[in-house]
Amino acid sequence: MSGTFLGMPPFPRAAREAVRDERLRRNLRHATHTIRDKRARAVAELDDWAELREAGKRIKDRTLRHLDTYLLELEERVTAAGGTVHWAQDAAEANRIVTGLVRATGEREVVKVKSMATQEIELNEALEEAGIRAYETDLAELIVQLGEDRPSHILVPAIHRNRAEIRDVFRAEMGRWGRPAPDGLTDEPAELAEAARLHLREKFLRARVGISGANFMVAETGTLVVVESEGNGRMCLTLPETLISVVGIEKVVPTWRDLEVFLQTLPRSSTAERMNPYTSTWTGTTDGDGPDAFHLVLLDNGRTRALADGTGRQALRCIRCSACLNVCPVYERAGGHAYGSVYPGPIGAVLTPQLRGTTSEIDASLPYASSLCGACYEVCPVAIDIPEVLVRLREEVAGRGGKGHRLEKAAMRAAGWILDHPGALAAGERAAGAAGRLLPERLPGPGARQWTDHRDLPDLPAEPFRDWWRKNRP
Repeated sequence: MSGTFLGMPPFPRAAREAVRDERLRRNLRHATHTIRDKRARAVAELDDWAELREAGKRIKDRTLRHLDTYLLELEERVTAAGGTVHWAQDAAEANRIVTGLVRATGEREVVKVKSMATQEIELNEALEEAGIRAYETDLAELIVQLGEDRPSHILVPAIHRNRAEIRDVFRAEMGRWGRPAPDGLTDEPAELAEAARLHLREKFLRARVGISGANFMVAETGTLVVVESEGNGRMCLTLPETLISVVGIEKVVPTWRDLEVFLQTLPRSSTAERMNPYTSTWTGTTDGDGPDAFHLVLLDNGRTRALADGTGRQALRCIRCSACLNVCPVYERAGGHAYGSVYPGPIGAVLTPQLRGTTSEIDASLPYASSLCGACYEVCPVAIDIPEVLVRLREEVAGRGGKGHRLEKAAMRAAGWILDHPGALAAGERAAGAAGRLLPERLPGPGARQWTDHRDLPDLPAEPFRDWWRKNRP
């Protein structure tokens, strides 16, 4: 399956189909409400949460302002520690680098840590074309891969699946990928987890190449950091002989002291835990411990374009906690697949159009996949003002024109003229009040009809307010 899902319909059409799926909406509602309620309790335990949030914002902003300096420092430290750094301008270059590195080992299979960056560049598909099979080891990613599905959530890629569906996927597909599911497998969580553990263990013990992303990169030491809840990631990071990490350039932080802030805010915002059960760090290579070879692929793929936007660059602060998805009323009803990107929800609506541009129909629709309620900004641990970026991107899309935007611009010009002429406004109000009963329930025209398909037109008063005022307040 494509990681970016280009070719999908624009968000309004995809969402219209998704909201008709009652089981999907039930799964999403249960999962998102559970996660966000737990997160609220975990955050409330910290008296200095607001200060940590502000600190995270400032650290990220300072890093982005001097990103070139910190990336060069990171490269120097990784190289000094025995690693090799590669720079990838786009997805195609990153895939060529990784594929070449795997081929050089002579291996034809790899194990993978959950990674949004590798999904973004469609690495699994590139490896498959080169005759290399990639095995996802995160439980939710395993479910998605076995089911030939697409991830629909940043933190919980299989959030759209319930336990019974997962059991059916394991029973039907595990045997094609390796060790089959046990006979009589039920949908009890413990049994599903044990089936996944047995299935993956043989891959961990056999694999010679591991591929990961990273949550953070510490410039002052060249250290990479992965946080997780299952331990599968640590197996991929320590057992193989060769480790290849594909990481977006925005994931760098200057110092270990800066990292401390995010190790407090990320787990509480994502899994509602005080700390992640597994926090793995590695710096280059070490004789007799861990992989013999380490390669770091620094990925741009549109990030410098986003960096150049004074308003939009704040999306690069994102630490992929997914808190914004769990409070978003649009995501809760439409699900992640409707966004046509590996980055769904509010953060995907601002990040994807900046990484890919807004020229395709689906990318141009994403800035409108929001009610601008602001709930995403309230929970963001690095204070990304997502509604502000959405409005900026809408301005970009509207500025290119198009039938709907031209009609809207004409309507705004007409409204501006009327509001500048009080006499014309008063006459229009009286005419509208007199004709109120004759107005249709649905307005004509494609744009207006879309609006009134889901909303009732307000009843117009028979008498305009200014006339009422003259009578009652002479």
